[in-house]
Amino acid sequence: MASVMHRRSSSDGGSSSGWSDAAAAVAAAAEERAGWEVRPSGMVVQAREREDGGAPPPEIRVRVKYGGARHEVPVSPIATFGQLKKLLATRTGLQPADQQLTYKGRIRSNSEYLDACGVKNRSKLVLAEDPVSLERRYIERQKNAKIESANRAIGAIALEVDKLADQVSSIEKSVSRGNKVAEVQITTLIELLMRHAVKLESLPALGDSSSQKNIQAKRVQKCVETLDVLKLSNARLQAVVVTTKWETFDAPATTQWELFD
Repeated sequence: MASVMHRRSSSDGGSSSGWSDAAAAVAAAAEERAGWEVRPSGMVVQAREREDGGAPPPEIRVRVKYGGARHEVPVSPIATFGQLKKLLATRTGLQPADQQLTYKGRIRSNSEYLDACGVKNRSKLVLAEDPVSLERRYIERQKNAKIESANRAIGAIALEVDKLADQVSSIEKSVSRGNKVAEVQITTLIELLMRHAVKLESLPALGDSSSQKNIQAKRVQKCVETLDVLKLSNARLQAVVVTTKWETFDAPATTQWELFD
């Protein structure tokens, strides 16, 4: 009998352990239904969403310092810091991705909940621009400045190439008509165009300046190729020799003199 009782006690002990787990699960479910939830860390906090459709908790007003400005923002206590950043973006003009929120000396992540971190009505927070964002903005400004500088340089080169292209066209017309031009004109134009080609090569290929740089480089190349062909054609032309036509006169009649001894 004792052995039976012993076995029963053992059995009851195992059952009581199972029942305690089940009871804990039921209690947890009851707490959740009551408007509370258990975090993975074991902390019991107010549930984020009410399954029974109950009214959300009243808003709180938090005080946020941003530089020399102060902002008082109404927000739900069960909102995340990421959601608070979105509200601050409309007030500060600083995009959420560029924001850094500090509460009680700690930088808070977007996924953290306000109430879980102890944020209450009239709590004070500090907003600053994220250092990573500041560095990214600096790099972006530097890049834009280089693009702008390159575009100005390319624009100046384009104006010079326009003038040289007009001279190439003029020489092309002369040679096509059979008029020989001074070779120095052709070689000088080629030299000037090559200088611009070197300038273009030295400019950085950034953003839209890259396509403009390629366009002008192709123009220069085309002009040089045209001049190379014209140089050969011009060499085959005969120079125009200007002669002066002199008026000729008949020689006067000679007088014969008789010689006398």
